[in-house]
Amino acid sequence: MSDIVGGAPLWAWVALIGGVTIFVTGDLLALHRKPTATTFRAACIMIAWWFGWAVLTGFAIAYGLGTERALEYGSAYLVEQSLSVDNVFVFAVIFQRFGVPAPLQPRVLFWGILGAVVMRGAFIAGGLALMAAFHSMLYIFGVILLWTAWKMLRSHGELSDFDPKRAGWTRLLVKLVPISRTYDAGKFFERVDGRLMATPLLLVLFIIEGTDVLFAVDSIPAALAVTQVPFIVFSSNLLAILGLRALYFAVAGILRRIPSLHVGLTILIAGIGLKMIAGAAGFVIAPIWTFVFIALTLGTTVGQGILRGRRAATRHDSPLGPR
Repeated sequence: MSDIVGGAPLWAWVALIGGVTIFVTGDLLALHRKPTATTFRAACIMIAWWFGWAVLTGFAIAYGLGTERALEYGSAYLVEQSLSVDNVFVFAVIFQRFGVPAPLQPRVLFWGILGAVVMRGAFIAGGLALMAAFHSMLYIFGVILLWTAWKMLRSHGELSDFDPKRAGWTRLLVKLVPISRTYDAGKFFERVDGRLMATPLLLVLFIIEGTDVLFAVDSIPAALAVTQVPFIVFSSNLLAILGLRALYFAVAGILRRIPSLHVGLTILIAGIGLKMIAGAAGFVIAPIWTFVFIALTLGTTVGQGILRGRRAATRHDSPLGPR
């Protein structure tokens, strides 16, 4: 029988990490040799690819580890995907503020998300270690999620006050590393008068990595509230993050048209936070009910946004004009 590592057989870890490594390497060699803008069609194909892989992983977990683990995986994956909405908005703000050309954006997101995978892995390991050593961390993580939900509700989903150029890590990098004024065809470094300098693209990459660290403070506790099985937490995070780049190019504009999105995310995060606190107090909630809650919350939020959009379009197209 295969050795069990982190709640899953060793072959499951090898298959997951090996498959990701092969695809990421092919992505780098085939799609990022030259700067090219990502089309909506290409983004949708990539979304379908990563979502299909996520679904197959869920079936594999159900077959190898049982239905409850598969439900935990599905719940954690849905939570991470929903929280990725904030990442998408922030990416749009960063690219706009720094004037990153469209053909260079896929390259930045590729390396940014690759770095995020490594950092999320470290965050997950640290979070699990803290929870194993200190039971009170369950309460702390739960409170963090409730505080996050409160911030989401107060901000009304707006990022107008977020200015990446004023962020502390931006000023720090500018002081430590000489930065040129041109993007130099997508390179992160260039020579100017014989001096090696970073291009603004490296600065943008640095900012994206820094913002992901901040988002991980919210998303990792949310995943740990669903399950504490390392393989489930890591695989759900990994597949959600790897699909983030395609999500940005496909739905960055569409998501802004769902006015109730921040309300749905607030309910989702608050519910997950309460689940973690309840679990710490000894009230265990079955994985099936967690999955149903997450699916209904997201489905209702998105469905309501789509219906509102159609009603608005109908009023606008009416012969009487908008009312």
